[in-house]
Amino acid sequence: MDKYCISVKDRGILRQLAGKVAEYAAHPREDRKRTLWTLHNDLKTSEPVVFIDPEGGWREIFPPESLTCEGEIARQWEEELRRRIYHIENLKDDFVVDSIFSIPYVYEEDGWGLDIIHEGVRTGGAYHVKPAIEDYEEDFEKLHFPNLIVDYMASDRLLALAQETFGDILHVERYMMWWWSLGMTRWFIDLRGLENFLCDFIAEPEWFHRMMDFFCTGALKRIDELEKKNLLFSNTENHYVGSGGFGFTEELPLIRGTANAKDIWGFVESQETSTVSHDMYGEFIFPYHKRILERFGMNCFGCCEPFEGRWKYAKQLPRLRRISCSPWSDRALAADLLRDKYIISHKLSPTPLATFEMNEAEVRRNLRAVLDHAQGTIPELIMKDNHTLGKNPMNAVRWVELAREEIANT
Repeated sequence: MDKYCISVKDRGILRQLAGKVAEYAAHPREDRKRTLWTLHNDLKTSEPVVFIDPEGGWREIFPPESLTCEGEIARQWEEELRRRIYHIENLKDDFVVDSIFSIPYVYEEDGWGLDIIHEGVRTGGAYHVKPAIEDYEEDFEKLHFPNLIVDYMASDRLLALAQETFGDILHVERYMMWWWSLGMTRWFIDLRGLENFLCDFIAEPEWFHRMMDFFCTGALKRIDELEKKNLLFSNTENHYVGSGGFGFTEELPLIRGTANAKDIWGFVESQETSTVSHDMYGEFIFPYHKRILERFGMNCFGCCEPFEGRWKYAKQLPRLRRISCSPWSDRALAADLLRDKYIISHKLSPTPLATFEMNEAEVRRNLRAVLDHAQGTIPELIMKDNHTLGKNPMNAVRWVELAREEIANT
């Protein structure tokens, strides 16, 4: 059976959902949210922006048996459309629902030259990295930069299928997010293992630098390749950037389709090194982060790692705009350091949402810890990293309601 095919039944379901998305996208409310994100990203408003991504919780909002399409691709598109509708009808956060339906490229890449082995639960659970690099002298020469292999024929068929299915209702276009982060330490750990990686700061400092230089050079070569082949896409509109937030801005060129890195958002983080000293970050990680971000027009920094101790280094990153303030950060110090010169991307703790009966008092305390120091800053309230909603999707809905209430009481 042809994989790139939509049955008559599935087509009808998708068109009905696409029609509802198009209806919501045309509402003036979405223009207001788009304007809010733009002013927010351009540091022209202090109004908090609220966004929740249920992440693993989507499996509880839309369990497999709740989807009505039968084909594999149709089910993927059905869930994407249902998520947008859920943001409007249930979550009511500042996620912008637009009429664009993005189709990625079909591609493969052959990795860094050694097999990555994750032992344990692979889907949404914990795992252990079995080191592929056990001896630097023997194994480093086996590494190579990843080769990107785009299946243009399959990619065009997928794009045409979406256009044929609901292209008269939604604007179907190509968009590809080739990476989430260019922080590089995750790549290092996948090949070396977390324990070895952390020990190498002390035991193998020269090899540590050599590995980071290798990953950095590989990342820059990939950027060059994507630019040369017109495969790097603009992310300055309704595109997820950094570790929470969207790319709307008037400070970068408005480009639909492919772009150069200098015209888009970049992002680095190193949450895996949250246990190393700030100066170790400055010596072993920061120089390579800086080399990467020099290529981009505007930049985001950080995820779950507290940033305050690293700020003396991070503030040297070029064209820095969005900084992640994790649940482990000092909110008051973050406000003093960043004020209205940067976006403070506050990550609220997902822990209260992970039980069936959400502890609303704890949620309010977390929100107040942010909002009590929000005056004079550019804050965004982000709820993510939800591996579960405690089998109660209303936790996500209620979190947004509580956020709105606490903002109103500020």
